[in-house]
Amino acid sequence: MDLAFSPAELAFREEVRAFLAEHLPDDLREKVRNRRELKRDDYLRWHRILHRKGWVAGWWPEEHGGCGWTPAERHIFDEECHNADAPPILPFGLQMVGPVIYTFGSQAQKDFFLPKLLSGEHWWCQGYSEPGSGSDLASLKTSAVRDGDEYVVNGQKIWTSLAHYADWIFCLVRTASDGKQQEGITFLLIDMKSPGVTVRPIHLMDRGHHVNEVFFEDVRVPVENRIGEENKGWTYAKFLLGNERAGIAEVAWNKKLLRRLKEIAFSEQADGRPLIEDDVFSRKVAETEVKLTSLEYCNLRVLAEMQEGSPPGGEASMLKLLGSEVTQSITELTVEALGYYAAPYDMPDETPGSNRTPVGPDHAEGVLGQHLFMRAITIAGGSSEIQKNIIAKMVLGL
Repeated sequence: MDLAFSPAELAFREEVRAFLAEHLPDDLREKVRNRRELKRDDYLRWHRILHRKGWVAGWWPEEHGGCGWTPAERHIFDEECHNADAPPILPFGLQMVGPVIYTFGSQAQKDFFLPKLLSGEHWWCQGYSEPGSGSDLASLKTSAVRDGDEYVVNGQKIWTSLAHYADWIFCLVRTASDGKQQEGITFLLIDMKSPGVTVRPIHLMDRGHHVNEVFFEDVRVPVENRIGEENKGWTYAKFLLGNERAGIAEVAWNKKLLRRLKEIAFSEQADGRPLIEDDVFSRKVAETEVKLTSLEYCNLRVLAEMQEGSPPGGEASMLKLLGSEVTQSITELTVEALGYYAAPYDMPDETPGSNRTPVGPDHAEGVLGQHLFMRAITIAGGSSEIQKNIIAKMVLGL
């Protein structure tokens, strides 16, 4: 693979930069830059700006509403968005369930869901993990019993990111208990406004409301909302997880975090010298940067293979494993670089109108909260232990 960008790709980079400079709202840029909590309206406002440009899912095939971007173009777009401090494009709809719908869904499902997903009319969340069925996903117990033209769903999902904002949830449910666990799972699309759906918040140790419990009590779901065949949901789930893990490396975002870490290390002092000149600390930064560079090349290779039609396999687990570890390493080093300035922590939205003077330099704002939240990144999308098992089986043949 040629890792040098072509003249056309460099021109695309300039086009993206110009668009971001003109259309990214200053208040959103400032929120992202200072690591402040983004609300539903913040995400949707940026989503709709990109949708009007036709770039909200530029990597989708053109026949489904995308631009058919190459892996290099997608990489460039992601990198420039992070460089400009743009809000993230949430993955649950565009990166996860969207490709499942246009790959395995019926024409009626494509016609109904894809336009609303692209426009932002539908906000999606993911119903996979359950209490006791997280890493061992195939052991899930949420049941769906066929009743004429409907399924009756009962059970619970947990760690459901942003479910308190969501309009729809894509769920794995158990429709058969005979044979292998994987063979009795079905993939359903469920309206979050359905009677019997209850969402309860879970507050993490950064004190933020990012995840939730979702309960289903006799929730009726039309059979027409089933993706593909009954009891074949594990096939669609693996396809979705491959796409999720291929994108969860967050190379562009990690590069931005690393640049900020270096800026802080140049600014903060240790024994009268910039911290970056400390041999021990600079070695930690260098080791992390080497891992990130390796991750970037691996990510580009996987994206190129996906562009040629190869589904993400064990390589996606490699990306997820290394990407989550790199993220944690960078946020830990950032807290270490700030020292006691990282300790004061208060979520701005909890104290509206507060006139307290922030403690420490401006670049310390939000660092500890981000570090605390990222403690979960090695679990999200499949724990590191599970990824190692997948790599051992699919890559090493063990």
